[in-house]
Amino acid sequence: MVLNIQEIMKLLPHRFPFILVDRIVELEEGKKIVGVKNVTINEPFFQGHFPDHPIMPGVLILEAMAQVGGVFAIVSDKIDDDKVTYFAGIDKARFRKPVVPGDVLRMELELLTCRRGLYCFKGKAYVDGTLVAEAELKATFAAR
Repeated sequence: MVLNIQEIMKLLPHRFPFILVDRIVELEEGKKIVGVKNVTINEPFFQGHFPDHPIMPGVLILEAMAQVGGVFAIVSDKIDDDKVTYFAGIDKARFRKPVVPGDVLRMELELLTCRRGLYCFKGKAYVDGTLVAEAELKATFAAR
């Protein structure tokens, strides 16, 4: 399954400047998902992080992975649009290499468990095949 940005925006509540996934390139329901973010110099966070040495903030890499995980849960489990996604936890976060303008961030998430509506993912982010970040992410859904 491939989803473009218009299809992603039908699923996620995030909007500019906080939608951090441009495309879903692979989705295996109940198992894994792969999404991409094209990182450009036009990102608003580069104005302050850092003007002379732009680096994508690690917390936004984690948020991008979480958004990909949200798409996974919504599509795999047919989550109704009257629910909103909540980030429930981050474990084992590691940042291996800076992400800079011009990079294509490829985020691969594997579902570890889903119990009582709490989704646990192992996420890895790559640029040109090199691991740049990884974490275990937890998310859940609640009524709006």
